[in-house]
Amino acid sequence: MSATIQPQPGILQIELYKSGKSAVEGMEHVVKLSSNENPLGASDAAKVAYAREMHSLNRYPSSDHIELRTAIAQIHDLDADRIICGAGSDEVITFLCQAYAGPGDEVVYTEHGFLMYPISTLAVGATPVKVAEKERVADVDAILAACTPKTRLVFIANPNNPTGTMISGRDMARLAAGIPEKALLVIDGAYAEYVEGYDGGTALVDKLDNVVMTRTFSKIYGLGGLRVGWGYGPRHVIDVLNRIRGPFNLSSAGLASAEAAVRDVGFVDKCRKENARMRKWLTLALLELGIDCDTSFANFILARFADEVQAEACNQALANEGLIVRQVAAYGLPNCLRITVGDEASCRRVAHTISNFFNAVLSEPAIEGPQ
Repeated sequence: MSATIQPQPGILQIELYKSGKSAVEGMEHVVKLSSNENPLGASDAAKVAYAREMHSLNRYPSSDHIELRTAIAQIHDLDADRIICGAGSDEVITFLCQAYAGPGDEVVYTEHGFLMYPISTLAVGATPVKVAEKERVADVDAILAACTPKTRLVFIANPNNPTGTMISGRDMARLAAGIPEKALLVIDGAYAEYVEGYDGGTALVDKLDNVVMTRTFSKIYGLGGLRVGWGYGPRHVIDVLNRIRGPFNLSSAGLASAEAAVRDVGFVDKCRKENARMRKWLTLALLELGIDCDTSFANFILARFADEVQAEACNQALANEGLIVRQVAAYGLPNCLRITVGDEASCRRVAHTISNFFNAVLSEPAIEGPQ
């Protein structure tokens, strides 16, 4: 690199984000369980909306996203003027860091939190502050203790990725009340729809002036390929974020598909129930094999092995059968594998393969299929 041409401070400290693998060398047909994608795909309504947009590909998309914001507001009983849309919730997170953090500022996140928090923080020259969790659950007291007068943003995913754990509404409110006056609490609700009756933090956003919530269409709605997300916050925050948002940051196809998807509440309910059913079955199957895993509130399970060597060996055994899961050493969990809850067939295959792995390597008893 040239000694005179240098990037902004912090950027060279960023480790490149590695997404979940999607292929196994030498195999044509694999089951991808590494990126927490919805095995049921997108709703038929979203697919129809997407196809309709092919007839106007020469036209620029909406710059104010009014149709999508209105749909989100109607379904979730929110104020459409306090909603911002982005290319996935990742972009909204980026906006927040660009708008509220910079050199000399600190951004707090938990040790097993989403990797985009420190990446977006370093990109603006701010300092990421990683806070220890308590048994893979966010520790409100530790977060508050880590805050200083330099703290500008506090990120917390609820449910969290990759642990699947979450904290209570009472603890979240205590966190919001305790952070510094100049800081914003950002509740990342990418997996909120998988929790029955959970609002993702919207009530807290409506009550307080220092809380922002982000959501995505990439998970339960099955639109990961279109990159659509949104945020909800105080008017003063949304006004600031819209000043740095590109006018055409979302495609027409993405906007139309997301609008149809959010209105298809029946499909979302179906996906939530099916995920809960198979998540319970796969969790019990793993526990029967002696693999520890916390109660997950999302669409994946974090399987904890004896050590990193065993986790790596099991990962390879799964890959040999065309089953791709996520190694999460980058999240500080080298002895774990994150397994997306797929359909029943893929869950059966995962359990059977891991059982065979233990039978061959550790002489553990096999498990039976689901009842």
